[in-house]
Parts: sequence; structure tokens; C-alpha cells
Amino acid sequence: MKLLFLGDVVGRSGRDVIMERLPEIKARLAPDFIVANCENAAHGFGITPKICDDFLTAGIDVVTLGNHTWDQREIIPYMDAEPRLLRPLNYPAGTPGRGAGIFAATRGRKVMVVQLMGRLFMDPLDCPFAALERELAKTRLGAGGADAIILDIHAEASSEKMALAHAASGRISMAVGSHSHIPTADAQVLVGGTAYQTDAGMCGDYDSVIGMKKDAAIYKFVRKIPGERLSPAEGSGTLCGVLVETDDRTGLALRVAPLRLGGRLAESWAF
Repeated sequence: MKLLFLGDVVGRSGRDVIMERLPEIKARLAPDFIVANCENAAHGFGITPKICDDFLTAGIDVVTLGNHTWDQREIIPYMDAEPRLLRPLNYPAGTPGRGAGIFAATRGRKVMVVQLMGRLFMDPLDCPFAALERELAKTRLGAGGADAIILDIHAEASSEKMALAHAASGRISMAVGSHSHIPTADAQVLVGGTAYQTDAGMCGDYDSVIGMKKDAAIYKFVRKIPGERLSPAEGSGTLCGVLVETDDRTGLALRVAPLRLGGRLAESWAF
């Protein structure tokens, strides 16, 4: 099975490049299941029901969020109604929405998607390691369970992302980091058979400061006082993601490679 994860979608540039390139990606790579992190899709802050509907209609199978989950208040009632939209699993009990689910892929296969948020340099949520163990205890990878398991690790620290991936290695198909907005060069299959990349990068304008207009971001660093509100850069978008091919028998990864299309970064068509 081919699994595609698209990194943080930032603003209109990110939305546009996905919509423009998705038909070509489907025709050329034939992914069986697509996940996109869209927590910055609504002008850089959260997601709206309409934007989520547009992505799902375009062929994204599951949309994940992160620390900007609640920035658009209208998303709160929508989350309980749309199971294909996931917020971090390790929010406290009773939080609207869900952090994991099992979804239909091609040829009747089942894919489990889990999202976790890290705690280093981020909100002090429940332990992501314990939340992951509880979820994996419910559904096994392979025969009798899910045909593939995808983990989106939305975290600031690369060490925390790597630790979570190694903790789950051999029990999930792929673990991919989001949130940092910069694609890392460490795509690999871990010893246990789990595909991994510390950060998939973002889908957005790379002539920016992690997707935001440069001047306002520089002002905040230099002056250390409130200034213009950050807003997404509006130039040509780059699509960044990670493509994984799994063994149909075990659900573990056979190979992994980055996908980069359009915009300012060197293009890579994965495999």
C-alpha cells in the first residue's frame, strides 16, 4: 500500500498548491491513502469547516490538526460531526473531537490514523507516550487489525518526535513529524520496520518565516514587542510530504521518500 502524508498546510498558498498538484500526484504515484496536516490552513491559524470539506472532497482521506486546533471557533461543533478530522489524541478526556480513527482505503483495506502532540516547548497536555500505548492496545498492525497505521507527531522538539517513533517502531507503518514547517533530510525505515521522517515540511510559500510574511516575523524577533499580526506569505506554494510503501502482508514499511513539488525548493517525486 502507498501512504502519503502532506505537511502543515499554511494559508491560501498551501491550499492552492495541494489543489493544483493533487490530481497529478494521484495519477503518477497512485497513493492508496492520503493524510494532510491542515492546522494552519485558515489564514495561518486553524481550519474552518468549509476548508476541511474542500480537502475531503478533493481526495484527502484524513485531515489532522495540532496546537492551532481551536483557533477557528466554528470548528468545535464540526469536529464531533466529522470523524475524518482529527485533533491531538492526548488532549484531556471530554475534549471535543477525536484523536484517532480507522478509515477505509483502496481495495477494502483499513488504515488507522493517530495524532499526538508533543509536550516539550508546547502546551502541557497528557503524556503522548501513554496515549499512544492505549491506542495501539486497541488495534494491532497486520492480520486481524489495521492494514496500515499512520502516526502524525505534532511537536516542536526533534528529540521527542524521534523518541515517540522509536517507541512505536515495529507496531506502526509510519511516523511523521509535523509543526516545524521545515522538511528534514532523515527519511528512513527504522530497525523495527516503521517509516520515519522528523518533519514533513509545510505546504506553503517558502519565501517566508515558516510560512508567515517576513517583515512582521522579523519585527517580533528584533523588537520583542507586539506588532503587526502574523499572516501567511502569499507567493508561490511548495507542496511537501512523505510517501511510504508498505508490505501488504505485515503493514510495515518497505521504503520511504520525501515528496516536494513546486515553489522554491528542489523538486523530488519520491519513487
